[in-house]
Amino acid sequence: MGSTMTGTFRQLSDIHCPVIDADAHVNEPPDLWQSRVPHHLRERAPKLIHADFGDVWSFDGGKRTWNLGLTATAGLDYTQYAPKGARYAEIRPASFDPKARLVEMDIDGIDAQVLYPSVTLTGAKSYSGDRELQLACVRAYNDWMAEFCTDSGGRLVAQAVMPTTNAADAAAELRHAIDTGHRGAIISAFPNGGFALDPTDDEFFGLAQEAAIPLAVHTGSFLPNNPEGMWADLDGMGVLAMGSTAKAGVQSMPVAALLVFSGVLERFPGLRFVLVESNIGWIPTLLEQMDDSFLRFRFYTGAVDKMRRMPSEVFRTSIWATFVNDRSGIEQRERLNLDHVCWSTDYPHSICEWPNSRRVFESVFQGVALDDVEKMVWSNARDLYSIEIPARGVRR
Repeated sequence: MGSTMTGTFRQLSDIHCPVIDADAHVNEPPDLWQSRVPHHLRERAPKLIHADFGDVWSFDGGKRTWNLGLTATAGLDYTQYAPKGARYAEIRPASFDPKARLVEMDIDGIDAQVLYPSVTLTGAKSYSGDRELQLACVRAYNDWMAEFCTDSGGRLVAQAVMPTTNAADAAAELRHAIDTGHRGAIISAFPNGGFALDPTDDEFFGLAQEAAIPLAVHTGSFLPNNPEGMWADLDGMGVLAMGSTAKAGVQSMPVAALLVFSGVLERFPGLRFVLVESNIGWIPTLLEQMDDSFLRFRFYTGAVDKMRRMPSEVFRTSIWATFVNDRSGIEQRERLNLDHVCWSTDYPHSICEWPNSRRVFESVFQGVALDDVEKMVWSNARDLYSIEIPARGVRR
């Protein structure tokens, strides 16, 4: 399908295509795991605690806790932001109610959303290192997410969390996710559960390639150490430093390089990886440096025997990225594969601008060819996730 728009972007009314949000989130409902995992696991499964200062999630019998706060800021003024203190009784129901979500998407001018978790954003390892408990929690979330999206007319696009217990478990869960309607899978490690490839990973990657299922890596998740540990002792200024660098690609760069140099995309060239909430301004620099390193060091590292393409070509062919507000990246668009770049809102997290998410277009896309804008806000995500929704008309 060709572009429906010509000229360059000047104002929001220039957008005549549907808009897809390629990275939005749910705040998982309080009873999700307690109502779905087997009874003998419920004491250790995620449960919501109503503390004096706000709602808190408890994992694995209290071994880990997570405060409700910055993942539920949609509609709030910046002065109301806080890392804890929120309560499910007070946050927007669209966080966990699909009917309310569709209403809020209409208010925001969003036609479809690709959905990710909040409570376990750092991956399945957040549940527990115990295999039985982790697998039960993963299945409970994935089944709930499939149900959440079922009656949306294709507007809500489910992404399944993959376990980190072993490659066979990951492949089994991927099959289940495909069978239950998920359009993508979220990984927080290689299928074997580690950060180095293993031959056992091939079954998972072969299945993802055959089924054309994109594999998403959300920023902050594909790391040997839980990034929440890095944030725990930071003061306010430290949080600003960490948050700014994360949005500038610091957490996404090593993942991208690992995927490219791992060799998995040489053996499975049809795989599609998505760097979620990574932004894009850092990509040209990384591509340049990966190519330079490869040419200089490919002989003594053995890379010459594992890679038949330049790293930048591997990246441009097989890796997508989402962004929210990244004018620097857009200004370098000639050095990107714009067919692999998708805009997003991060609703209802702290960098979303609901109910005015599309206003960012007027600063980010100013002077950009409208056919390129259409790719980033509509057709790239549509094609990546095979989204089929009717056009909903021009919005002002």
